[in-house]
Amino acid sequence: MTLSPSAHLDSFCRDNLPPENLWPNFEFTLPELRYPDRLNCASSLLDDQVAALGGDRPALLSPSESWTYGELLRRANQIAQILVEDFGLVPGNRVLLRGPNNPWMVACWFGVVKAGGVAVTTMPLLRSGELSKIIDLTKPSLALCDHRFAADLIETDQIGALYYGSTEPTDLIARTSAKSGEFTNVATAADDVVLLATTSGTTGTPKATMHFHRDILAVADTFSARVLRPNQADVFTGTPPLAFTFGLCGLVVFPLRVGAATLLLEKATPSELADAVREHAVSVLFTAPTAYRAILRENKAQSLASVRRCVSAGEHLPEAVWEEFYEETGTRIINGIGATEMLHVFIAASGDDIRSGATGKAVPGYTAAVLDDDGHPVPDGTPGRLAVTGPTGCRYLADDRQRQYVQNGWNITGDTYIRDSDGYFWYQSRSDDMIVSSGYNIAGPEVEEALGRHPDVKECAVVGLPDPDRGMIVHAAVVLMSDAVGSDTKVRELQEFVKNELAPYKYPRSIEFLAELPRTPNGKIQRYRLRESRQALR
Repeated sequence: MTLSPSAHLDSFCRDNLPPENLWPNFEFTLPELRYPDRLNCASSLLDDQVAALGGDRPALLSPSESWTYGELLRRANQIAQILVEDFGLVPGNRVLLRGPNNPWMVACWFGVVKAGGVAVTTMPLLRSGELSKIIDLTKPSLALCDHRFAADLIETDQIGALYYGSTEPTDLIARTSAKSGEFTNVATAADDVVLLATTSGTTGTPKATMHFHRDILAVADTFSARVLRPNQADVFTGTPPLAFTFGLCGLVVFPLRVGAATLLLEKATPSELADAVREHAVSVLFTAPTAYRAILRENKAQSLASVRRCVSAGEHLPEAVWEEFYEETGTRIINGIGATEMLHVFIAASGDDIRSGATGKAVPGYTAAVLDDDGHPVPDGTPGRLAVTGPTGCRYLADDRQRQYVQNGWNITGDTYIRDSDGYFWYQSRSDDMIVSSGYNIAGPEVEEALGRHPDVKECAVVGLPDPDRGMIVHAAVVLMSDAVGSDTKVRELQEFVKNELAPYKYPRSIEFLAELPRTPNGKIQRYRLRESRQALR
């Protein structure tokens, strides 16, 4: 595949793409996937919508404000002006984004994209040590950060930042008043990188997945257009952070692609989410199985009466939850599987095509197969490794793990599946050691490293255990120093310690104290024995 001439003056992303012989096969089988060589996805999602539908339509809603498409366009243009005129941003520079789901975070994303920059989206819950690894990897020239989340970014002492939402005269929002709101979008190539989305591997070392401008539109023109099928009258909402591609696409890209509105919630419990859906007459909902389960348990299902499309992803949706939700609401949950490496969902079904318990079929535009360890297709009904190709695919930023994820042109997702004779895919398990809890990917070694920094911890091992509410939980087996005593108090102390070291969702919800860890004769920790012993007690 020959790349188009890049508009990036900063060639960092092109220089760090994996060699093309390690790329997956890309398929552009649908007519709508044949994009022009020059493409800025911000133009397609925002400028073109204003030109076609006018600027007065509601675009971004929050519990406290509402922005029209015209207001979003003006503010995004003002941010692009600030980046270029005040901070010297050139096309290809990376800009780190840090903040919760709110209209200004969306405006920042569009401002970066319009200026030809590359957005590095990060979770607002990340601590300084985690942020440092991402900054080292992606080398951003600037950060745009909600002022409430400044402390950990400042602690890294690695990058200059422009904050928004404060009362300071240098605040980003205050600066916009000096800008005209007129900006000519950079004419990026369709295959210029626009997004570096970081994800942790099983080792806990972050990987940056590299996505092109055309990729952003491709997931909207496949999963959203062919499975979700939204329209201009829809109101979207959900809980996934915009730092996740599940959230960015589901709450920004998909609604704006069709001229719809989206309700952005900075933080919401399942009960609060249900209340917000009722209050704002939300019709398209994105969240994780954990939230659907909790909404049922809290007797809030009837608050979702306005919803016509529910999407679940991030972890496996149990069949019992799907059935109960359908019985309570009459709405069939779309149970999709996606990956940060693929940008969004590539297997799903909707409406009458849904089969309870199955994930679905390959989304139009994608091809999926189940392979054995040698890369050969297995017979239908046989478990194997899930493999996918389509218009999007894995390109890691300067990372040898590219060879693991892409094999013989296939994206190997790390999931074990069965395909039936009708082409439906049925989830079995993760093929690797990733702990997937409430939709979050958590690497055991990263938690082990954090626990090991506590002065009372001699050694530890972390595994995932099945959990009816969260899918899996993080469990730690800990060997304490000789002068430390294992107790409920010590459990809470270690949990709080990890919460201060890592994003809080990574802390071990279960801790046991052992005299020694089970090992093989050559000294390797036998994690399977830890799983077996705890499951026998549950």
